[in-house]
Amino acid sequence: MRLLVATKNRGKFLEVKEYLERFFEDIYFLKDFEKLSKIEVIEDGKTFCENSLKKAITYSELIDFLVLGDDSGLEVDFLDGFPGVNSSRWAGEEKSDREKYMLLLEKLRGVPVEKRGARFVSCMTLAKSGKELFSVKGICSGYILEKPVGEGGFGYDPIFYVPELKKTFAQLTPEEKNKISHRGRALKEVAEKLKGMRI
Repeated sequence: MRLLVATKNRGKFLEVKEYLERFFEDIYFLKDFEKLSKIEVIEDGKTFCENSLKKAITYSELIDFLVLGDDSGLEVDFLDGFPGVNSSRWAGEEKSDREKYMLLLEKLRGVPVEKRGARFVSCMTLAKSGKELFSVKGICSGYILEKPVGEGGFGYDPIFYVPELKKTFAQLTPEEKNKISHRGRALKEVAEKLKGMRI
């Protein structure tokens, strides 16, 4: 079996590939296919699962692989769930990861730690030939620090602190992150479903 991971984010792709490579002959990145990578799926869903479904269905209609769509992001309690489904876009597509999380920290300036609760959410949908096979969801809760800590990961990882590990996502090894992250938890569900499927 071959799998296309419907993302242009290399960090996401590598996390998925590492977790699921035992199930597939080959796992491909969207940017491995020039024509597919030029197709823009408008992520206008109100939920992560609506967006992951749209991506999985769209690309699975164009290539004869299984396609895994992912949509994920950060929800901050004090900001009523913002940035949510717009986590990668709200500050502008041209902004770097650092610029985005520093702008978010500005929105939380002066907010006490007990009100800085947050969660990362990931929804993944597997599709083939334009049909949904299944969707799963993973959540990891923590809170937002006042300044970034750690050099690893991507996105908002340096400001997202996991109390039980006493580390930010950016301080975790890839193996540690995959065990507890929102994407790692969603991927665990994907793996369980793949074990029982005949595709």
